[in-house]
Amino acid sequence: MAELATIARPYAEALFDVAKSGDLSQWSDFINELAAFAEQPELLSVAGNPKVGRDQLFKLILSLSKSPLANDARAQNFVRAIVDNHRLDALSQVAEQFDTLKNAQEGAADVIIDSAFPLEGQPLTELVATLERKFGRKLKPQVNVDPSLIGGVRVTVGDEVLDTSVRARLAQMQVALAA
Repeated sequence: MAELATIARPYAEALFDVAKSGDLSQWSDFINELAAFAEQPELLSVAGNPKVGRDQLFKLILSLSKSPLANDARAQNFVRAIVDNHRLDALSQVAEQFDTLKNAQEGAADVIIDSAFPLEGQPLTELVATLERKFGRKLKPQVNVDPSLIGGVRVTVGDEVLDTSVRARLAQMQVALAA
């Protein structure tokens, strides 16, 4: 998918340049909404139909949007560019890269926390505070439950992984014993 990431980069950067002058969160919601539309088989079927014109597809996408930005001329220009250049398939990458640029602007990062058990409330707050000190930035957590970890957590921030799970420790012990 490196090709889609390459295709998506100029769109994400252009949209981010426009969004900087407004509410970045609202723009992020808008692009993520568009990305969700672009993953729907029904919309892809309509987009691939030669009887459906680009203008019809453009109007359809905007009519589906619940975002107030759907009426913004800049947002409409962005959707028009995506539709005219047949880039619906790149929208999920555009959204991902836009969020990365937004997080960098805000000094934040997304963190994926895989836990053997549900993690919420005070324990999650304490873990996120500890991770924010370790990584030196504001973190936006997404918690997934993965019983195969047995215990502990695996934390992913960008390309950094901190694995303190029981499964990882057992794997380390296995390597040490086999050596």
